[in-house]
Amino acid sequence: MMKLWIRKAFVVIITFMTLGIYIPPTYLNAALEKDGLVSEKPSDNRHTMEDQVVVVEEAYSDVEELDETDSIINTLTEQARMQAISKLGPRIVNQVEEDLLTMILPNIEEVIATIMENADEEERNYFAVSENPTPGYGEKIFHLYDVRTEKDIARFHVRRENRPGEGYWFNFHYHLEEDGFEEHRAIGEVFWDKNTPPKWMA
Repeated sequence: MMKLWIRKAFVVIITFMTLGIYIPPTYLNAALEKDGLVSEKPSDNRHTMEDQVVVVEEAYSDVEELDETDSIINTLTEQARMQAISKLGPRIVNQVEEDLLTMILPNIEEVIATIMENADEEERNYFAVSENPTPGYGEKIFHLYDVRTEKDIARFHVRRENRPGEGYWFNFHYHLEEDGFEEHRAIGEVFWDKNTPPKWMA
């Protein structure tokens, strides 16, 4: 009976050691180094290691800059998404949700990302999304603007179009400051129905 118990204990101990649950104490490595049993690494590797550290630091700063830009873009696109859904209102969103999620919102996000990438690095930090979509029949969804100057950079709108024989469509578009907000740049269109859609934000 005792031999069986010892054998089971031995199996458990071996299992722990094999699976890496048991970690030998670090003083064993220190004793090996002190006794000279561990070979020293060649000193010429030191320069290579320093060069690698510099390369890693440069790569890290590039990644950090990208992460900051991505973070700003993600924040703005999330705010834009919320404003677009708010603008349409629950009655419209319930009917056009699939087209909105698969076509319109990704296109809006792509436009914002392009505007951000083309902007100066310092300017990006001051971009914001306006928070008051126009209710009723107005076109404004939101504006992308510079908080320092309060000037619009881009204006995102949606317009209702009643096409004879087809019905009502929602035309999503945007305007840019560079041409005085004159040109309509398409984001996409979503079909509503032959019946008149409710007012925005209804």
